[in-house]
Amino acid sequence: MDSNLALIAKTQSLIAAGDIVGAESALVELADAEGDGALLVVLEQLPPKDILAVIREYDNSKESVINLLVTPEMFARAVVIEKQYKDLTRTHLRGMVNSVIFREDADPVAFLIAIGDLEGGSEALADYFSEKWSRIEAFARTGTFDTVEDDGEMLSETALLSLAYAPPRIELDEVTDQDWMQLAWLLRHECPDLFTETVMVLRAKARAHDLGLDDDDDTVEEAEEDDGKVETGDTDRGKATPAAREDDEESAI
Repeated sequence: MDSNLALIAKTQSLIAAGDIVGAESALVELADAEGDGALLVVLEQLPPKDILAVIREYDNSKESVINLLVTPEMFARAVVIEKQYKDLTRTHLRGMVNSVIFREDADPVAFLIAIGDLEGGSEALADYFSEKWSRIEAFARTGTFDTVEDDGEMLSETALLSLAYAPPRIELDEVTDQDWMQLAWLLRHECPDLFTETVMVLRAKARAHDLGLDDDDDTVEEAEEDDGKVETGDTDRGKATPAAREDDEESAI
């Protein structure tokens, strides 16, 4: 146990110094020496911001033992604070999500449920899909990813939710790309409530962008209130919720 505490301290020190590669190497050395179980014990004791710092620096050329072991709950806690990095391209977020959720033998739906259960979960998913907003909107309305002419009418949340429970128009194996299409299909057909909420958050973010507002907590909510088409409930998983606010020491920056 003392050795675990020492490794945790070392890992956090390396991350604080910006040496993410060194921190990951230290964790990998533990797995090599004592097995994945020992590493999992350490990961469970690391704060979400430190888990995030390591797993968001994904590398497609190699598998990370951290990404292979992180649990849905650990991953969800990291995902909802990723926005603190203010990466407007969402490159790290998409790469991180794809590398973990679609890892071999993983259950993507378990990860989606864990994300949806946390405050800020639907917002994190909306950020993941941000560059595909029109295709996601089309998928929500028609069940396919073919974009449709914008006739100025947007279906209500109730209508979208009803459609989300409709049988698939395309099969999962048609969109099994380990990327956004597969994630959207799983979200709509396995977690329809969360899918609908994610679409509503995407709409609010798009509205904020059209109004020239920054993509932060207050302006997204302001855009949501200003757009009569966005009708959402008062529950966390029924509105554009801000990501969990962390104390200063929990900041991912």
